[in-house]
Amino acid sequence: MSSREGSPGPGPNLGAMMLDGLAGRTHTSDWLTIDQARIDAFADITGDHNRLHTDPAWAAEHSPYKTTIAHGFLTLSLLPEMAEGLFERTAGTVGVNYGLDRLRLIAPVPVGSRVRGTFTIAGVDPRPNGAILHVNAEVQIDGGARSALVADWLIFLTQAP
Repeated sequence: MSSREGSPGPGPNLGAMMLDGLAGRTHTSDWLTIDQARIDAFADITGDHNRLHTDPAWAAEHSPYKTTIAHGFLTLSLLPEMAEGLFERTAGTVGVNYGLDRLRLIAPVPVGSRVRGTFTIAGVDPRPNGAILHVNAEVQIDGGARSALVADWLIFLTQAP
């Protein structure tokens, strides 16, 4: 990757028209249930088989939550799915994960919980070959007193060459 002034890819300029109106755009996803099968699949993919996530009997007896909880990185990995619809993609437009400026995993997500994401494009930073979208992301737990996750997410928006 190049410096902060650069951007990660060779795509052509998106043009001002596509970027107009993106700042301030918001999107709230549908609710998504976090079941044990999803947690176990994530554990298999990442190799993180901590019993707090994968062993319901152990968690019921030993965990302060009395049930298994989703991995924090599982919750984070749901951002792209939940953000679908935040901006329109025209033919050839791609959004690339550019990173996070800030991430906090605030509350655990117990198995069986429903979560949804709320996203706001806080800013658009034009680059010669696209733009970096600064997105405020929040994952809420249905009925929860606190959010599960808040993040300042960066998405590089460009045209495929």
